[in-house]
Formats: sequence, structure tokens, C-alpha cells
Amino acid sequence: MRGYTALGMMSGTSLDGIDAAIVRTDGRGVLEPGPSLARDYDAQTRALLRAACEAALAGRDDDPIIAEAETRLTAAHADAARALIAEAGPVDLVGFHGQTILHRPDARRTWQIGDGAALARALGVQVVYDFRSADVAAGGEGAPFAPAYHCALSKNLETEGPVAVLNLGGVANLTFIPADRDEAGTVAFDTGPASGLLDLWMEEKTGAAMDRDGAAARAGRIDDAALTAMLDHPYFKRPAPKSLDRYDFSNAAVAGLSTEDGAAALTEFTARTIALGLDLMPERPVRIIACGGGRKNAFLMERIAACAGASTAPAEAVGWRGDDVEAECFAYLAVRSVAGLPLSFPGTTGVPEPTSGGRLAKP
Repeated sequence: MRGYTALGMMSGTSLDGIDAAIVRTDGRGVLEPGPSLARDYDAQTRALLRAACEAALAGRDDDPIIAEAETRLTAAHADAARALIAEAGPVDLVGFHGQTILHRPDARRTWQIGDGAALARALGVQVVYDFRSADVAAGGEGAPFAPAYHCALSKNLETEGPVAVLNLGGVANLTFIPADRDEAGTVAFDTGPASGLLDLWMEEKTGAAMDRDGAAARAGRIDDAALTAMLDHPYFKRPAPKSLDRYDFSNAAVAGLSTEDGAAALTEFTARTIALGLDLMPERPVRIIACGGGRKNAFLMERIAACAGASTAPAEAVGWRGDDVEAECFAYLAVRSVAGLPLSFPGTTGVPEPTSGGRLAKP
């Protein structure tokens, strides 16, 4: 199969901005990583995307705010892609995840806004988008979608035995990769909230976008009643594979706490639910590799390592680009899509059989 120079773009559930990265790949192996960039959303765009999520959650599918958000989102991605292409040179293909505004796999629905056809016209490049719908239509959860890429990355690891890749975005998810690094043997699922609730808490309480380095949580005291209430959510009793919407959880349990105590409870909640997720793995991984923005929260990483009882390290410790893994993933998945290779597997989304997906828009 021919190799492609593919540009992947991801806008995660934390609603913080766009990650873009270039990968040279044949869709089976990661042949060569290229340049990358990150673009933060301005406050107006972030508020617009949040309003679109709220409209979708309320069932207002025709709310003009959703169309407005999609137009702005697509334009922002076009600007980011142009900037990266100007630096790196032409690309063959773009993988455009878009923005998830609703994820309800139990209702056979997942919704990522982003106009793939408009982006293809703007860039003059083929664009693969709408990655998740085929999986959901076939009976899968539609998430998580990074395991195939995690498995490809892990083939170059010197670590022997099974490993787990932990993505700490707005939502946390785990990928179990067997010792033989066979993608068909991967198991993956969302474990619970990661940075989404904590970021929202800090924004509401202090105006800050995050709990930088976990300073507030480190200074706080864990409220046992609040933590117990959060851990009592029925999601944690469901078997894997499973996935969730960022808005399946709220900060109601910590509403009456101080800024520091609320941050401490939410941080511990993330760490404890990741540990619960490890109990659902086929076997205990020998190492946990963390990517996504949450890996930069030193206190969160400490609590994950303590609760998980396993060696936990940021992606950079194994030579990966921790901020770029998800963007690289959608470059990789775009190539797999045009090649008809599977994007999801029974062990990663619960789909009955390995399933391809994505829609191709030509300029």
C-alpha cells in the first residue's frame, strides 16, 4: 500500500483549541512524524462551541447556534491547516475529526460538527471526516477511536509485556495493548471524566482555564461524601467496551466546596476511576503511558500512579509527542479510511466486527 503525507486535526471535549499534526504513513505503521501546531480557541469561539453542545444536549438540533458553531469551527480548522501546510509543504490527505457536541451511543447517535466538504474546498485537499458514525450505526460505541494508532505507536516500544495508553483530555480513556501488539487484541473504553470537570470548576471559581500543575487540588482536602457520590454513578458498573459524553457528569457533588477542596475531590475522582478501569483490563499492564493535556498536571499524575499501582509516565518518556497523539491519530485513521482498513474493533467500541468508516470529501 502506498504511503501518504496526512494532516490530522483534533478538537477535543475540553473545548480548548485545535491540535494539528502531520504523519507520513501507509495506515499500518507510523513511518515518519512531521510538524505540528496547536491553536487555542478565543473566548468567543469556546463559548459558541459550548452553546452548541448545550443545544444538542437539549434536543434543539435545528438551533442556529449549531450551524454558526460549525461554520466558525470549520474556518478555524482551515486556518490552522493552512499554517501547518505553509510550514511543512503539501499534504495528500486531511483527517478532520470535528467537534463532538453529542455522544449517545445507546440511542445509536454520535454527532461531530465540522463541514468536511467546505474544508476540502478551502484547502484544495481531500478530507476524511465523520469517522465515528459507521461504527455507531453498526452497533458500536463510536469511541474511543485512538486504539489502532496507539497500537501502531507501541510497536516500537522497548517495553515487554502489555501496556496501557491513557488519554487525559476532557474525558479519560484507556487502551490496553497486548504483548504481541496485535491491534485486534486491543481493549479500550472511557474511564470517566479527566480534565473536563476540573477545568470547568476552575473557570467558574477563579476564571483560570485549568488547575495548573494541580496546585489547587494539592492544597485542598478530599471530601469523602462528594467523592463517594461521584463514584456511585452507574457508568462505573457497566462492562467494557463503553463510552460517555463529557456532559454525562456534572460538578453537582462538589458545588458547596471551596475551590481547593472541589479541585482535590475532582482530581481524586479521575484517578480513582482510572484505577477502576484498569480492573476491567484482560490483564494488568506493565506500564501506563499518558498523553493529552492532563498529563501536564503533576498532582493528577501522582494520584493516578498511586491509585493505579503501576508505573505511569508521560508520552514523552517513550519518545511520543504527548500533545499531538490525537491529531496524529486522525491523520493515521484518514489513511486507513481511504484504504478500507478497520478503524474500530470489537474490543475497542463493541462493534460486532472490525469496521472501517469516515467519509471522503474531494475539493
